[in-house]
Amino acid sequence: MNDSIKPVSIPRESIALSDDLVRVLANTSIPEYVIKYAPLVFLDKSDQFNPSDLSAHVANTHPTVDFSPVDITPLGLDGLDKLNDLGGEEVYLTSTESLDTIPGYLHGQAPNKKTLQTENAVSAVIIVVEKGDGVVDAFYMYFYTFNQGPSAIGKDNIAFVGTPADRIREHNMIRFRDGMPTVVWYSQHEYGQAFLYYAPEKIGGRPIAYSAKGSHANYAFAGKHDLHDDNDQIPENIAFDHTSRGLLWDPTLSAYYYTYSLETKRFSPVPEETPVDYLYFNGRWGDQEFADDMPGQSSFHGFHKFTGGPQGPWFKHLDREDVCLPHGVPCEVKASL
Repeated sequence: MNDSIKPVSIPRESIALSDDLVRVLANTSIPEYVIKYAPLVFLDKSDQFNPSDLSAHVANTHPTVDFSPVDITPLGLDGLDKLNDLGGEEVYLTSTESLDTIPGYLHGQAPNKKTLQTENAVSAVIIVVEKGDGVVDAFYMYFYTFNQGPSAIGKDNIAFVGTPADRIREHNMIRFRDGMPTVVWYSQHEYGQAFLYYAPEKIGGRPIAYSAKGSHANYAFAGKHDLHDDNDQIPENIAFDHTSRGLLWDPTLSAYYYTYSLETKRFSPVPEETPVDYLYFNGRWGDQEFADDMPGQSSFHGFHKFTGGPQGPWFKHLDREDVCLPHGVPCEVKASL
């Protein structure tokens, strides 16, 4: 049987945790359907870099501007937005340990096979945005401390688009209308793909996302994905993402929850004690792009191995009108994989 269609069920331990979560979020601003129809994520079988705890990431970094430290105060998710006054978008959360050694925290936390939870690690951010006329967008943001990059010319992950410390860019978004899921967005590097909700594979009625080895781009099916298909700057048959059915992860069980107001541009945490300041941080969740002459830096077809970390969820077009990211091309919603 093909790897992508082997039957899989959600373990009873994980179902019990989901039921508990629904009870906790009952009578809050997070609708039950945001949990009921949330994606489940298959990590790649050979990926060494798992979903990561946001607080652990911050604890293992320090803020820099142009490679120079700008503040020595110990950081946490609370108060992280204060760094905006020290450099705004030019502030980078730089790894305190040398990346040459691949410090342990970069590997994140593998999900438990029975609970599907990244235990003791909050590794996702779920944001609910009301768009009006019965339309609600739920953003499922996945956090990986290290992006190793895709595979190149048949070799194991030559991280020519690698990020030294983070990947909070990749996400799924599900558009709901009157409480029912209609479309699923899969982010992939700078863009992605959209499918009618019935098209992707399901487990327990929930759509499957496949996280690519190293790059953690999200796909609706397992296999080999040529990056040239979505980026003409990358030569054909040179760089690929690989996805497979490795460990199964339920991001809803390891997440912070928020609603976002398009009018006030403010996040409301659920419950209220959930950290929120970090969502307003304008800087970069990773190291600054290494200069060409810095140790470890290299290039491949014009792409650098170590690139700068991305910005956080606030910069992922939460106000988008279409399901797709704004990209200068029409938003295509596919009816089949």
